[in-house]
Amino acid sequence: MRQSALFAKTFAEAPKGEESKNAQLLERAGFIYKNLSGVYSFLPLGYRVLQKIIGIIREEMNAIGGVELLGNTLQDPEIWKKTSRWTDAELDVWFRTKLHGGGELGLATTHEEPFTEMMTHHLSSYKDLPAYIYHFQNKFRNELRAKSGLMRTREFIMKDLYSFNRTSDDLDKFYEKAAEAYMKIFERVGLGSLTYRTFASGGSFSKFSDEFQTLSEAGEDTIYLHRKKKIAVNKEVYKDEILAELGLAKSEMEEVRAIEVGNIFKLGTKYSEPLGLLFTDEDGSKKPVVMGSYGIGPARLMGAIVEVHNDEKGIVWPVSVAPFSVHLVEIGKGLGLGTYEALRSAGVEVLYDDREASAGVKFADADLLGIPYRVVVSEKTEKQGKVEVKRRNEDKGELVDLQKFINSR
Repeated sequence: MRQSALFAKTFAEAPKGEESKNAQLLERAGFIYKNLSGVYSFLPLGYRVLQKIIGIIREEMNAIGGVELLGNTLQDPEIWKKTSRWTDAELDVWFRTKLHGGGELGLATTHEEPFTEMMTHHLSSYKDLPAYIYHFQNKFRNELRAKSGLMRTREFIMKDLYSFNRTSDDLDKFYEKAAEAYMKIFERVGLGSLTYRTFASGGSFSKFSDEFQTLSEAGEDTIYLHRKKKIAVNKEVYKDEILAELGLAKSEMEEVRAIEVGNIFKLGTKYSEPLGLLFTDEDGSKKPVVMGSYGIGPARLMGAIVEVHNDEKGIVWPVSVAPFSVHLVEIGKGLGLGTYEALRSAGVEVLYDDREASAGVKFADADLLGIPYRVVVSEKTEKQGKVEVKRRNEDKGELVDLQKFINSR
């Protein structure tokens, strides 16, 4: 991609009204645009990052047997009434819309009810189980106060997976597979060393759940962690009996702030029973399907990555989710074209800064955008038959042979 073709501009100053680091940097760098409070559009560079994150999540969900589909956004209130959740007392974040002919519909906030109802048409025998389905879909939540950039929004993409098992033991086994898959995701996007599986409340879904919390002062949650055992407990369930059950002692726990980047729930038969999702077992008896749900927000994860990976100059993207792997900066009109074509021919994802701007502006923008490698082509480098390569997290670059750089990647 040529940078001159990008309509999204960079800005020297942080946007007014944005307190979070992720919103400030992503808006300044032209990755996202704030349409209104809690609603953002993903501009070309931001959309590339989002798709990289989604791709990693998709690979890990497929690896544990997940099958992707796309569910409905408009929700039938009759289904939700069967589980007693079509009320503000149970679920106070609904967006609802009136129909011209009377009645109302909901905008998707989660998919336990519609997917459970859908599966009553597809699961009828023990031979049909297990089933694991997931999708990436826009969700809507009527947050009282949208804040923290991409961390708490009113419209967002969620990956939600739902498991349908024959027994609680089968659910337990898959649940642990899902937990392992989540940790692989966080490792791959550059948050692995800072992310802890966290014992938490199940909210409206179940008695307890597991959250995945990334250590950050920007986090809204307080957790207590045991670094050696790589486990944490959310403040809301930080009680002696819980610690005893987990084999933890208060004297070993450390209080920290963290960002919730994912959660998983054992639903049991909470939804299958009221919605009639039953199967015929081997002995001919009818039994409710045992369920679980597993959520992760790719955009929220993107915000968390920026909160953790940044410096005074801008974003520092991990290689796995960066919009491009190389930011080619030419100093001198047209000097970078040959290098651009060589990198593209080698299959390197490259953003080519061919703009008519000063070297200072180009270097400042390269730091702000945070692409892992900056490659500079100038009259000086041309004379030596080399290019200047600098990693985003390093202070100085070095002159290297272009083909050697390509081969080393």
